[in-house]
Amino acid sequence: MSTRDTFAYKETSEYNQISSQIESENVQPLSHQVLNTEKAQRMAEFFGFLGDANRLRILSLLAQQELCVSDLAGVLNMSESAVSHQLRNLRAMRLVSYRKQGRNVFYRLHDSHVLHLYQAVAEHLDEQE
Repeated sequence: MSTRDTFAYKETSEYNQISSQIESENVQPLSHQVLNTEKAQRMAEFFGFLGDANRLRILSLLAQQELCVSDLAGVLNMSESAVSHQLRNLRAMRLVSYRKQGRNVFYRLHDSHVLHLYQAVAEHLDEQE
């Protein structure tokens, strides 16, 4: 290696060390905020669960109002059995809750978090690039 190459290497090496120190200072506080592996896995499963168009269509209706299985089935042009199956899954993920009134079971979004999540995604997708 020539003297000039040695100087350039030394200069680059010093720059990389300084740059690395600066980057470490910037990202070090983030290490306490990163999702732990278990929670990241649970969130991935949650978002994967929402990757079903029929579940999202059900949520879109329940974001408007509480509905019974037969009303959901009629609007979605699905069988009551298929809607009930999806609602069981949505209940298991705590996305919907229900109440019984006589022979009817009425479903609604579980809480405001679910509504806000649904609305935020819908608004994001409606935005123009």
